[in-house]
Amino acid sequence: MSQPPRRSSGTLLGLREPLPWPEGKPFRILSIDGGGIRGILPATMLTEIEARYLNGRCVGDYFDMITGTSTGGIIALGLSIGKTAKTILDLYIEHGDKIFPPARYNFLNLRRVWRSIQGAQHHRYDPAKLEGPLKQVFQSLKIGNAERRLCIPSFDGFTEVNVFKTPHHRDYKMDWKEDMVTVAMATAAAPTYFPVYKNGQRMFADGGVWANNPVMIGLVDALVCYQLQRRQVHILSLGTGDTEIKFTEGQIMHGGLWDWRKIISSAMHLQSQNATGQAGLLIGRDQLIRLNAPSPTDGKKPIDLDDYARASAELPGIARKLIEDNGDVIRDRFLLAPAEPYPAVYGPRAVET
Repeated sequence: MSQPPRRSSGTLLGLREPLPWPEGKPFRILSIDGGGIRGILPATMLTEIEARYLNGRCVGDYFDMITGTSTGGIIALGLSIGKTAKTILDLYIEHGDKIFPPARYNFLNLRRVWRSIQGAQHHRYDPAKLEGPLKQVFQSLKIGNAERRLCIPSFDGFTEVNVFKTPHHRDYKMDWKEDMVTVAMATAAAPTYFPVYKNGQRMFADGGVWANNPVMIGLVDALVCYQLQRRQVHILSLGTGDTEIKFTEGQIMHGGLWDWRKIISSAMHLQSQNATGQAGLLIGRDQLIRLNAPSPTDGKKPIDLDDYARASAELPGIARKLIEDNGDVIRDRFLLAPAEPYPAVYGPRAVET
C-alpha cells in the first residue's frame, strides 16, 4: 500500500498573491496556546469576556482569524462555528477527569508508581475519552464549515509540520474536507499522553511539539494572504499557564539525559517566549495583548498538562482576575463590532465567482 503524499510536495515556490483588505481596517487575531487540561485557563478567560461584554455571544465572532494549538486548537475550532467559549469550558469541566483520570493513592502509592513505569513504555490515556466529547460538539462538520479563518498546527508521519487551514485563500485547497474531529484529535495528540492519531494512512501528533504558542503562525498567514500593513494587525494571545523552569544543579553539574528529562516543558516555554517576541517585533508590542498565568513563585510546581484537579481548582480564579484587570482594554481593541464571516474559496461555504 502506497504512502500518502508529503504535504510539502505542494509547497509554493514563489510569493503568495495577497488578497485585498480594506486600508485602515484592523485585522484581529485570537491565538490560543496548547497545554492539555490547562486549556481551562483560556476557556475561562474567553467565557468571562462573553459574560461581561458580549451578553453571552460567541467571542469568536469578533476575530478575523483564530489560531490554536492542541487544547487551544479545540477551543479555536469550537469558536469558529459559533460555539461559545462556555460550551468548550463546560466540556473540559464535565469530561476532564475522564480524559485525564487521576492516579489515585493506595498502599505505598503503588498505583502512581505503576503509572509512571507504564508511561515510560506506553501512552497514558485513552484517546476515545477525548474523541467522544469532541464528536458531540463537532458532529460531522468539516473545516470548510468554519466561519472564522483557522490555522491549527500539528505534525505528521513524515515528521513534517502540518498546519490545517480554512479555505480563506485560493492556494488552500486541501484542508476544507477535513473533519473537525480529525483536526482536533491531530493537534491534541500529545506524545506520551495520547497515541499518534491515525486517520486512514495518515498519522498526526500534537502541534505543541513545535508551535505550542501559535501566534506567529496566525500572524505570518495573515501578512502573506492579505494586503495588510503590519500595524493593521491586532492580536489577543492567551496562554495556558507559564512553566518557567530554572537550571537544576544536576543540569549544571552533570547534564545527562536524566537531568534533562523535563526539557520538553522548558522548550515549550522558550518557544512561546520567542514567538511572542517575534510577533511583537513585527507589529509592535503595543498591538499584542498577551495574557497568561504566571509561573508559581510560592514553591509550588507548575500544573501538569493532565492535572485536572489542580487545573479546575486554581485556573478559573486566575482567569477571572486576568480579565478583571485587562477586560476593558480587550473590549476597546477587539469587541466594538463583530467581524464578517470570511468568504471561503472552496467547500460548503464557497462564494461563487
